[in-house]
Amino acid sequence: MAREQPLPERVTLLGIRHHGPGSARMVAAALEAVRPEVVLIEGPPEGDALLSHVPNLTPPVALLLHDEAEPSQAAFWPFAEFSPEWRAMKWAHAHGVPVRFFDLPAAASLGEPPDPDAPDAPDAPDAGPKAALDPLGTLAEAAGFDDPERWWEDVVEHHTDPEDLAEAVAEAMGALREEFADQVDARTLRREAAMRQNVRQALKDVEGPIAVVAGAWHVPALRTLPPASVDAAALKGLPRKKVSGTWVPWSHGRLASASGYGAGIDSPGWYAHLWECAERGDAVPRWFAKACAVLRAEDLPASTASAVEAVRLADALAAMRGRPSPGLSEVMEASLAVLCGGDATPLRLVHEQLVVGERLGEVGDDVPTSPLAADLARLRKRLRLPASALAKPIRLDLRKDTDRERSKLLRRLEVLDVPWGTPDTTRTLGTFAEAWQLHWKPEFEVALAVAARHGTTVEAAARTVLVTGAGDATRVVDAAESLSRSVGCEIPEAVAASRQALDRCAAAATDALELLAALPDLATTVRYGSVRGTDPELLRVALHGLLARGAVGLPLACRGVDEDTAERAVKAVEGADDAVRLAADEEHRDTWQRALKSLVRMPDAHGLPTGRATRLLWETGALDSDEVAARLHRAVSLASGATAFVAGFLRGSASLLTADSRLFGVVDEWLTGLSGADFAAALPLLRRAVGEFSPPERRMLGDRVRGTAAGGAAASSEWDEELAARLVGHVRDLLAAST
Repeated sequence: MAREQPLPERVTLLGIRHHGPGSARMVAAALEAVRPEVVLIEGPPEGDALLSHVPNLTPPVALLLHDEAEPSQAAFWPFAEFSPEWRAMKWAHAHGVPVRFFDLPAAASLGEPPDPDAPDAPDAPDAGPKAALDPLGTLAEAAGFDDPERWWEDVVEHHTDPEDLAEAVAEAMGALREEFADQVDARTLRREAAMRQNVRQALKDVEGPIAVVAGAWHVPALRTLPPASVDAAALKGLPRKKVSGTWVPWSHGRLASASGYGAGIDSPGWYAHLWECAERGDAVPRWFAKACAVLRAEDLPASTASAVEAVRLADALAAMRGRPSPGLSEVMEASLAVLCGGDATPLRLVHEQLVVGERLGEVGDDVPTSPLAADLARLRKRLRLPASALAKPIRLDLRKDTDRERSKLLRRLEVLDVPWGTPDTTRTLGTFAEAWQLHWKPEFEVALAVAARHGTTVEAAARTVLVTGAGDATRVVDAAESLSRSVGCEIPEAVAASRQALDRCAAAATDALELLAALPDLATTVRYGSVRGTDPELLRVALHGLLARGAVGLPLACRGVDEDTAERAVKAVEGADDAVRLAADEEHRDTWQRALKSLVRMPDAHGLPTGRATRLLWETGALDSDEVAARLHRAVSLASGATAFVAGFLRGSASLLTADSRLFGVVDEWLTGLSGADFAAALPLLRRAVGEFSPPERRMLGDRVRGTAAGGAAASSEWDEELAARLVGHVRDLLAAST
């Protein structure tokens, strides 16, 4: 039986930590010394065809590979300027040396759920074992460190002799692999079998030196070569897929492990700074100069003298702790003490902008991409909307051609599940203005790859999605939403399809609440239709038709219903009322008023929508205070349904209620007259109603209650013993229920 053979001496194994500047320096020095004839880099072989574009990329960037048959099955392999793999690629291209990825093919992992015990996920190559074993944590603990990041920084990032670093890391990982051999998962073993097979191929292809850049965890498995048949058997039966890919911009924020893409580092901005200052040796002073600039940009005091004092404190802390030079913990502690005056708030600003940072990479125009992505790039350039890793607010005036085109683009991208822009609904700017928050995220590239199946341009793809969605709509509310999105995207074919879908769904609908629930979207569409080039009268006809049918059926839809249906009815009534005020004509406003009055008079109608309808009629003047007071008295005199009616009536604004002393008195008298058990039962509904009041309104209501209590006390110097006893009982019951 054939035995394992040692790896030939002409193969140099460089065990690295991904995105580590110390490892990057080690790789750069080793390649200069070895001068290999081929460089093998951990990564999917399907990416080899894209390596020729490396000279035209500005990191951070990521290799994006996806299944051509199912583009949503995709994965990223990110690289930063200080990533050792990136340095290997740059060196190889600069010296005309072939470079290859030599990991397991991406086709073997795309679409498969990640192994919880696997050392690295497909989108974060070899971040180190997460569940079964943490190599850095184990080594750091053995060295007496409680923080793996700090141990790595001391041992590697501040290492002054990169030539012997590779061997030291390999020995440490070898000891770990030997001790924890039973914790190496099956996927890792398959990956290492693929790596060895690719090393064998390289040995056949060249006669000179070979450099292998791989995660340090894999180095022990590459030091010997078992029979090729053993590795071939391990790789037998792997999935076969047609995989396509491209390079996409990445960001420092996405390199941070907290982003969800476990790339293995928490401080990409700090590591980038270490890499940039490696040759000058002035990383700490330059760091504090940057920190001062960040603080001064926010009008916070940060003088040159403070920066000098912070450098001295960081050096002193490192010396006290026996560290070779100040690390991130020392510079942040010095920043907090000296630059921020002990205040953590400005320190968070330094952390966001410098420790993590938001640097967004760039890819060249020659990088292959889908026609859809190319069309988006063309539109962004024409409309002057550059992608940014930082959230950026913009305001659009739809009367201006460029702003209107920008709005159309953002809305069409929303339809394609690429939410580059998020509408700012907290600001009311009028019919012709929109506020957006723009924030480009790297994962949108995957969404673009998925959307490419719908069309070759943004407009064509959005048209396909909207027309298909309109055809699939089965509910009135879905058709109304489709119509609203189609009008916003300004795609006539989609508007026509959605209008037909609305007619079809409305004709089949028998639920009045479903018809009314569609009105808010439709009313907004009516209001903004003219701005978007759509005839608002055609849309208004549809709104009036839904309103007429929904109004007729509303009273019966609220009769004898359960709590969930009653809550749904309240939302339908509120939304329909807003829609009527926004877009209905006078005739249909009267139709709606008659429907609310019929609901209020309907026997056995649930109290929630009935109370809300009473409130809406009162606010519009259709019911005066005397009529409302009479209905309130009648409702609260009944044991059943009183709480629901009052809760429905209280919803909305508190200002009118506090202004009308008679209505306020009716509600107050009912509340104070409840028994302890009844009060506890009523509390959830009442809390929900009062919870909708704004903070100023709640303060106003509290002041009114205090004023009523003070007036009562002034009128009578004696305690109302009966009322006090009831209140004490209420409090006791609530305390008992809470325990």
